[in-house]
Amino acid sequence: MIPLLSNLAPPVLAALLALTGAGKLFGRGTALLAAGTVLVRVLGDARRAGLVLRAVGGAELAVAAALLAGPAAGLPALVPGAATAGLGAAFTAYLGYARATAPESSCGCSARAEGPIGPRTFARAGAVLLGGVAAAGADASWWSQAASRPVGSALVVAAAAALLFVVSADLDRSWLLPLRRLRIRLFGHPLATGAAGRVPVEASVQLLESSLAWQAASPIVRSSLLDHWDDEGWRVLRFSGVYEEAVRGARPVSVLFALDLAASIDTAPSPAVRVSVIDDDTEEVVPLDLLAAAGRRSALPLAN
Repeated sequence: MIPLLSNLAPPVLAALLALTGAGKLFGRGTALLAAGTVLVRVLGDARRAGLVLRAVGGAELAVAAALLAGPAAGLPALVPGAATAGLGAAFTAYLGYARATAPESSCGCSARAEGPIGPRTFARAGAVLLGGVAAAGADASWWSQAASRPVGSALVVAAAAALLFVVSADLDRSWLLPLRRLRIRLFGHPLATGAAGRVPVEASVQLLESSLAWQAASPIVRSSLLDHWDDEGWRVLRFSGVYEEAVRGARPVSVLFALDLAASIDTAPSPAVRVSVIDDDTEEVVPLDLLAAAGRRSALPLAN
C-alpha cells in the first residue's frame, strides 16, 4: 500500500501545484490579493509582494512539471519529491508567521480572494509537505503504477483528490455550497422556526435584497425593515420610503414586498416578488412605475 501511495503522489501533487501556481503567476487578481497578505509588511511594498507571489507561482509550476515528467526526464524521484516537501515546509512556516503577526491577513495560496488563515490552510500546506516526502520515496513511475494496478490507483487518486478538495477553502464554491443547498432543499433551513416550511425573516430580507424587485424599488426606499407579517403563504416586508411626484412633491410612502414564505436565497435565488407602494397620508396605492423610478436614481459623487 505504501509503495502505491508513493508512486501515485506525484500526479496528485502536480495537479494541486499547477492549479495554485497558475493562479498566482497568470491570475489578474494576484497584485490585489498580494496587498492583503503579510508579504506587504515584510517587503514594505505591494508591488514587490505581487512579484514575489508570482515568482512562487512559477516555482510551483516548475515543481509540478518535474513531478509529472521526473522519471521520463531522468530525474530520480528524490529530486521533485524533495522540492515539493521544501515548498510544503516553506508554506507551513510562512503561514505560521502570518498567523502570528497578522492573523487577519489573506493566505495568498491560490491567488483567489480568501479569508483569514485557518486550520484548513495549514492542512493543505501539511499535505504538500507529507506528499512530497511520500513522492521522494517512489520506486516506479506513476504511469507504470497506474497501468499495473488501475483499480487501486483510481481509488487512491480519488481519495487524495477528495482530501485536497476538503482542505482547500477556495474550492468550496465548486462542491460545498451546492452540497449545502441540496441539504436545505432536502431537510429545510437549519434556522427555520415556527410553522413548517417557514424561513427566518432575516433569510427573507437577504433574498429580497438580491432580487430585481429590490433593485427597482430601492431608489424610493428610505429605511431598513420596519415590520413584517405572514399571510396565506406570503411574507410581507414593510419599509418606509419617499416618492417624488411632479405635482405634490415628496410624499411619504410605505413600500411593501411580498415573497414566498418558504423561499430563501439557497432555494429560490431568483424569486417572484410582489411590490406595492402605499401613500402614508391617504393609504391609497401609488400607481408607480418602478422601472422608471429606477432610471431616475442619482449617481453618487466620485472622490478624486
